[in-house]
This record gives sequence, structure tokens and C-alpha cells, in this order.
Amino acid sequence: MPYQNPAYSRYLRRMIPITVAYLAAVAAASWLLPDHATANARTIAVALVPGIAVLAWIWAMGRLLMELDDEYLRLLEVRKFLIATGVTLAGTSIWGIVELFTDVPRLPVFFVFPIWCGALMIGQLVNQRSLGDGGC
Repeated sequence: MPYQNPAYSRYLRRMIPITVAYLAAVAAASWLLPDHATANARTIAVALVPGIAVLAWIWAMGRLLMELDDEYLRLLEVRKFLIATGVTLAGTSIWGIVELFTDVPRLPVFFVFPIWCGALMIGQLVNQRSLGDGGC
């Protein structure tokens, strides 16, 4: 079973504290900074702290690919990442074009990474439906 692979256990041990740090950083930034705060060194520094956790998430995902010694499981993960990237690029590009020509609400860039993370589920489903295996 894929979930028994030690690389997935290490991945989970990395992702949980990173997620907690991200949530704490977003909460702290929301508490410390008023809406539409003036951009200065302090406000930008506080606002960038959650971005460190996003970088750590990306690092942890890359690390998972490096640590997976099973090529099939690595293929499933890469395929899932590629599908998520395609869905995200297509969706945000289409929405951006609609933004240009209509008065729909603007999509803040902040949401691109969460959209990508959500699209990982689509990649997981594609793996399960097409290959009969979703990995982990």
C-alpha cells in the first residue's frame, strides 16, 4: 500500500507543523495589520511571514518526490502535480480574461496557491480513475 511508504510518513511529519505555522502566521498578520495597511517595511515584513510557510510547503512536496524510491509512486505524484498545475493555469487564465472584459470580482493572487492545492485533489481523482491507483 502506498501510504505505508516511509517517504509519505516523513512528508506528513513535515506538512503538519508547516501547516500549523502557516495558519498561525496568517492569524498573526490578520491581527497585527489593519485592512489595506500602508505598505512599509514593517507591514510588508509581517505580510511576508506566511509566505515562508508556503515556500516550506513547496520544499516539502519537492522533498517527497526526491525521497520516493518507488518510481511508480513518484510518477503518480508528478502526474498529480502536473494536473493541478494545468487546472490552476487554465482556471486562473480564463478568470483573468473574464476580469479584463467584465465586472466580475477580481481574483487576488493570494488564492492561486490554494487553488493549486485544491486542484491536487483533481489530480488524485484522475490517477484513481485512469490508473486505478491514486497513490497517497
